[in-house]
Amino acid sequence: MKQEQVPVTVRILDKEYVIACLPDEQDGLLGSARLLDRRMREVRQSGRVVGSDRIAVLAALNLTYELMTQRNQLQKSAAGMLERLQRLEERIERSLVGETHLDAARK
Repeated sequence: MKQEQVPVTVRILDKEYVIACLPDEQDGLLGSARLLDRRMREVRQSGRVVGSDRIAVLAALNLTYELMTQRNQLQKSAAGMLERLQRLEERIERSLVGETHLDAARK
């Protein structure tokens, strides 16, 4: 059964926006809006940027940079974990082969 989208009102930098989303995605949308609002306020409070469009772009760039940095760290971590698992698998294989040779020698 397909869920119907519901209107959700978010407030970002003193402006309200009504956004349609699925009911089970509402918490994520509200959390994202709070984060974006906080970041935009931080950019505005720095005093170096004027205009809500520029504030939004800088906040989006900062969030995107953080996302990409975390994604790269996760990819490196996953690659390291895969390498460790492969080494462990090789050790297990060598151990099993060694046990097979010992069993054959005992017979």
